Amino acid sequence: MSTLFNTTVIAAACMLSASAGAAQQADLPARLAGHVRAIASTEHNTGTPAELEKAALYIEATLAAQGYTVRRDEYVFDGHKVRNLEVSISNTAPGKQPERIYIVGAHYDSAPGTPGANDNGSGTAAVLELARLLKGLVPAPGKELKFVLFVNEEPPYYNGPGMGSRRHARALKARGANVEAALILETIGYYSNASNSQRYPPGIGAFYPDQGNFIGFVSTLGSMGLVRRTVSAFRDASPFPAQALAAPSFVRGVTWSDHTSYNLEGYSAIMITDTATMRYPHYHTSADTPDKLDYASMSKVVEGMSSVIGAMLQGR
Repeated sequence: MSTLFNTTVIAAACMLSASAGAAQQADLPARLAGHVRAIASTEHNTGTPAELEKAALYIEATLAAQGYTVRRDEYVFDGHKVRNLEVSISNTAPGKQPERIYIVGAHYDSAPGTPGANDNGSGTAAVLELARLLKGLVPAPGKELKFVLFVNEEPPYYNGPGMGSRRHARALKARGANVEAALILETIGYYSNASNSQRYPPGIGAFYPDQGNFIGFVSTLGSMGLVRRTVSAFRDASPFPAQALAAPSFVRGVTWSDHTSYNLEGYSAIMITDTATMRYPHYHTSADTPDKLDYASMSKVVEGMSSVIGAMLQGR
């Protein structure tokens, strides 16, 4: 196993998380549910600008209440003024750029015609709670952790220059930033123990379970090392079922989120997902509402990822 995720560091990160007290995480399912309801009870995208603004303001207020200074990255695309939102935890010398940057992100807009509770209120809620749980983290010297909430992931902006994550990744590349890893939480709220509840791209299913009760760690082949290290660290930190897939970019679904924006700039990046349309029956429909999500399972994913991210930031 890579020294980035050695057993000692994982154990230390778990103890750090535990030191905050079990009570801090006991209400995690309810906190996640509250975020999803606030952000994703109604459609929110550039077609519904008032609702998109409401979601952005909620995210800003939540992060500010946690003690962060929120940075707005505002831009105009296709006549719409929109913004990414970012906070960070850093251990760098004054006036110096971080030597290694880690990104934990999710998009907060919904697809046209849907409230987007799972896609991607669930990922947004997870990032907000990870920011809260890791607020007291002291990274190893030279490291910075960025929590980023992206706008414009969904159509008509998907895979184009208007994507918030595309703008963010290009800006980092332009200034020569060393992004060690980007971890993108995308549609993480639906789980089922029923047989045949999980589907896969052609040729993949024979190697994986037919129950959709796991969290997936997905990448293209270029980020295979990161996906392997991350899923291994998650399994060390959490009993929650986890599966990993690194596949060529032509495999259906492998590139379907903001991690691709970082891959295009040469950075290692992965998607953490419940596999969306390959499991979730309400994907991109008006029925993707907050009552459909499994917040207890979501909380286990968030707890596991809190330990994984802590290990990344404190490892040498």
